[in-house]
Amino acid sequence: MKRKELKEALNKRKRLFGGWISYDHSAIAETFALSGFDFIAIDMEHTPISLSSAQRIITISQGYNISCLPRPVSHSNNYLKPILDSGSDGLVVQMVNNYDQTEKISKLIKYPPLGERTYGVNRAHGYGLDFDGYIKSWNKESILIIQIESKEGVDNIEEITTHPYVDGVMIGPYDLSGSYGIPGDINNEIIKNASIKVIDACKKNGKSCGTQISEVNLENTRNAFNLGYTFVIMGSDLFAITKWAKDTKNLMNHFKK
Repeated sequence: MKRKELKEALNKRKRLFGGWISYDHSAIAETFALSGFDFIAIDMEHTPISLSSAQRIITISQGYNISCLPRPVSHSNNYLKPILDSGSDGLVVQMVNNYDQTEKISKLIKYPPLGERTYGVNRAHGYGLDFDGYIKSWNKESILIIQIESKEGVDNIEEITTHPYVDGVMIGPYDLSGSYGIPGDINNEIIKNASIKVIDACKKNGKSCGTQISEVNLENTRNAFNLGYTFVIMGSDLFAITKWAKDTKNLMNHFKK
C-alpha cells in the first residue's frame, strides 16, 4: 500500500495490518514485504538498527509498494530528519504525552508553511530527480502515528486526538503498565480501561487506533478489532523467533528428561 493510499485508509479508519521489524537483515524485510502487510514499521528505538540499515529496509518495503514507517529512538530532529530524508513514508513516534509534543513533532515532519522541516536532497527526493514532486506532495501524504505509552498521554488523549496532522494512535501496553505502576501486567483492568479511553477518543475524533499483538492468532486478532482497534501490528520478527526458540527449548527438554 503506497503512502497516499495508506494515509487515506488510516483517515477512513479502515482495518489495516502492520509488520514490525526488529532485526537488521534484508531477507527479513523482504519476507515481510511479501507477506501482505499494509505497512511495515521499523523499531529503531529498542534495537541497534542504524540509519543506513533502516534506509535499506525502507527501500525493500517500498520496492514492493508497501509503505514503511520507522520508529525513531527519540523526538529529536537529529533522528527524525535523516529518517525522513532516507525516504520513509512517515513515522511512528514513541511516548507522546500531550498536545504540545504532538505539535512539535508534526512541525518537524511537515515542510513550511505547515512545519519546519528543512529542505535537502537525499533518497526521499529521488536524489534530486524527483525533488519538486516530493516537496509538493509530502505535506498532504506524509503519515504520523503517535504512541500513547503513559498515564499522562492517556489523560491528554482527548486533546491529542484533535490534532489535524495525527493519522493514527498506537497504544504501547508495556510502557503504559509501567507508567501506572504495574510493569508488565498488561492484562490488568487499569490498562484495559486506559486503552478503552484511548480507543474511544480516537473513534470520537476520527483517528485510526492500533496496538501490537505479541502472540498472533485468530482469537487475539479478532479480540483486538472487537475492542475497537482499527489497525493491528501482527507481532514482530523478534516475537516470532523468540516463540520458536521457547517452543523448541521446551521440546528438547522433554526428551532430555
